[in-house]
Formats: sequence, structure tokens, C-alpha cells
Amino acid sequence: MSVDSLDGRAPDPPSTVEAGPELVQLLTPEGERVEHPDYSVELSAEELRGLYRDLVLSRRIDTEATALQRQGELGIWAQSLGQEAAQIGSGRAMQPQDFAFPTYREHGVAWCKGVDPLRLLGLFRGVDNGDWDPAEFNFGLYTIVIGAQTLHATGYAMGVQRDGLVGTGDPDRDTAVVAYFGDGATSQGDVNEAFVWASVFNAPVVFFCQNNQWAISEPLERQTRIPLYQRARGFGFPGVRVDGNDVLACLAVTRPPSTGPGRAPARR
Repeated sequence: MSVDSLDGRAPDPPSTVEAGPELVQLLTPEGERVEHPDYSVELSAEELRGLYRDLVLSRRIDTEATALQRQGELGIWAQSLGQEAAQIGSGRAMQPQDFAFPTYREHGVAWCKGVDPLRLLGLFRGVDNGDWDPAEFNFGLYTIVIGAQTLHATGYAMGVQRDGLVGTGDPDRDTAVVAYFGDGATSQGDVNEAFVWASVFNAPVVFFCQNNQWAISEPLERQTRIPLYQRARGFGFPGVRVDGNDVLACLAVTRPPSTGPGRAPARR
């Protein structure tokens, strides 16, 4: 029993948090389609071709930039190899008004939000700090400080909430915020602080953890003793583990009371 009150009484029990499915898998590693009762996907042939085109082009961008780094043209380049599906899938699901806060490797999301790939290179060449206008693309500048963007995203989401752009019922006005980070960032204080603020204020933010099982050079077992998506329940909002084959994306979503169960992301 935990005790956190001055008079020694046990605290009131927390409100029940919906656990959600343990694992969402729509495709096996062998490429076989898996039907899921809660996450049905109906895509036209044109939409499928568009998604595949984005996957191929985002990998091509990553390959070319990696070659430039190896040739000394870029000081560094953070690869997104193996994370294309998580990025293109989430990027294409966003509405134009939804705002994304990236790390330094969300090249696929940048592509979906309309940022010219060439504009990504200046930062890694050391000639600018990121030269695109976040307000123009609803896509934040790359964040080098690990996990700092989760606080930025939470603050932005709280602002969206106060502007009355949540739960209006109008899909062209309702706004969501997505914060991307890796499994290693979950060990940072900024990320845990963002979880607390987002949960307490019911901010309309999705925490999108792309878990490649390594935090730069530390394996996952040195980052956590439980699956990362389960941490969400400790902060008071639901989390779900999504199998991306190459990368496991852990989604933790906070929802304002006025939005009810939330709206499904619209496909563009």
C-alpha cells in the first residue's frame, strides 16, 4: 500500500484506465494480412499505391542522405531505416491541421507533411538549424535533445485545447498533436514530465514511441523492466503496442473528456 498524504491515510484509488489490446498486428512478418476487430483497414488500390510510393521514396531519401554522410558532405545523418512503415502510416493518418513534433529522424513524417527533403539536409550539414517554417507544414523542427520535443508537444496540445480546437465534431477543425520519440527517450525526465502534464490536463496528444529495441547502444532490457506501452497506465492514459515488424510502435494517447472515445484518424 502506498501512502502519500500527510496524515498517513492511503490515497484514493486511481480512476480505471482502459488497457486496450495487448498487441495490434495487421500484417505478419511473412506478409500475410491479419484481420483485427478494432482496427479494420479498408484501402483502395490507389491509396495502397500511394502508401507504397511514400515508403519507397522515404527509404530512397534516407539512402541518398546516408551516402552523402559517408562521403563527408553531411556531418551526421540519423537514419530511419526500418521505421518507414511507422512513419508513413502515422504521417498519412494525420489531418492537415494536426501538428507533429519529431526527433531528428522522422524523415518519412516530414515527407507526408510536405517538407522538401532537401530542407532536411542543412541541419545535418551544419549550415542552418532547420530552415522550414513549422507553422507552414504543422511539422516542428528536428529536436536534437533527446525527449525534449515531448514537452513541446504537450504544451502545444494544451494550447490547442484552450483554443477550442478539440471535440468540436468538425474533422476540419479538430486538432491532434503527435510526439515522436524512441525507446531510449523514455528514460529521460522530459518524457516522463510530458506524460504527467498530458495526463493531468487531458491534452490531445499521441505519444508515438518507435521502439527499435536499442537506445543508441543500450538494449531495451536496460531501459525498462516492462513493455514500454504498459507505462502509459501508470500515468493514467491508455497505451497500445503496434507490431510494425521492423519496429514496434508503442502508442500512448491522452483524450480530453469532451472527445469521448476519440475519433479515428482520417486518411488523406
